[in-house]
Amino acid sequence: MLQAGQTEGLSSSSELRRPLAELPHRPAEGQPVTLLTANWTPLSGASHAIALDVLINGPLSRAELARRLDLSAGSLTRLARPLVDAGLLVEVETHNGDARNGDPRLGRPEKPLDVVPTSHHFIGIKLTGDTAYGVLTTLRAEVVASQDLPLIDAAPEAVCAVIAELVARLSAHGPTVTAVGISIGGQAPDHATVLAAPFLRWHDVPLAAMVEAATGLPTVVENDVIALTEAEHWFGAGRGLGRFAVITIGAGVGFSLVIRGHLSRGLDAGLGLVGHVPLDPAGPVCFAGHRGCSTAMLTMPSIAASASVALRRQVDYDEVLDLALAGDPAAERIVADAARALGRLIALAANMTMPERVVLSGEGVRLVDVARQHIAAAIAADRDPAASPVDFDVRRGDFTQWARGAAVIAIQTYVLGAD
Repeated sequence: MLQAGQTEGLSSSSELRRPLAELPHRPAEGQPVTLLTANWTPLSGASHAIALDVLINGPLSRAELARRLDLSAGSLTRLARPLVDAGLLVEVETHNGDARNGDPRLGRPEKPLDVVPTSHHFIGIKLTGDTAYGVLTTLRAEVVASQDLPLIDAAPEAVCAVIAELVARLSAHGPTVTAVGISIGGQAPDHATVLAAPFLRWHDVPLAAMVEAATGLPTVVENDVIALTEAEHWFGAGRGLGRFAVITIGAGVGFSLVIRGHLSRGLDAGLGLVGHVPLDPAGPVCFAGHRGCSTAMLTMPSIAASASVALRRQVDYDEVLDLALAGDPAAERIVADAARALGRLIALAANMTMPERVVLSGEGVRLVDVARQHIAAAIAADRDPAASPVDFDVRRGDFTQWARGAAVIAIQTYVLGAD
């Protein structure tokens, strides 16, 4: 796991504990700027808040930062100066005289503060039942490279070997990697041990320690829906929102909620409890015996199975959607039922949590493009007529995005420190 104060560029423990003001200063004017690898975790209070705000929302002028953090101009300058001197933040050029950064017609414009995204790279890996999907990202979770490898053997040692190979291949696309994040469909409450992962049939697997031993890199493990939500929270559709919900559809159905900038989670996080929510009393029965629940109505395997029975031949999820678009009556009915179920789930999330936005993602999210009208009708039917419209944002649902979420967990742990 990442430890508070752990860095790449400083070697001894005494160096890691050096106050920020004693860290090496920026290069002289005209020399290339290299962001130091000192972790932000030794920072606290307003200094940490400045660095974090610039990472997530930058570049930002000092005036804008002072406004956002409720600091005086003098306090902001005092707190930001050591961050700039240490190379944690850098000044960047303004573009087109942005009013937030000063008007060049009135004199030398103020240079906003920013991080250098390429100063650190992270690897994110999403594990399914049969594949490891990986990405290499920058400090701002911009995907630099992606690759996947099959999981021939689901034994933890075999999967760890595949992860190590994937890390090695992705590392070849960039400079030194700072940390690795792994997301799984299951429970990993301590960011280190996979308590349960149904798709891999795992229980109590110390995955983080295994991967660290195999790669030499700090590693953190998280539930895949939580990881995807944190990616939307910091760098996606939820950025800047105080309250938003995420619904994912794919091999399973996932739900998460961010309230006042913090992801809501408890002891049962990762169990996929939303998969048991009843949505259609006349729907098919899921593996656990629930009729018309989220799992039975919305997962890709369930939709494909229902269509295969109706069509009397084996079809996969995308073929069902294609047939519905082409006007096949059986496929149209199954897709419409699934879309109405999704609309009911969105309405339920909106009614119960009142989010500013509902983010839809997952590898099955193409359903929205095919049957949006049925989703909209179901949302309207289950909402009070006086309620405000539900703002729902459909995000890319491929496995690159799931892996990117794992990388964001590594970024967050590096920036904020291990719990």
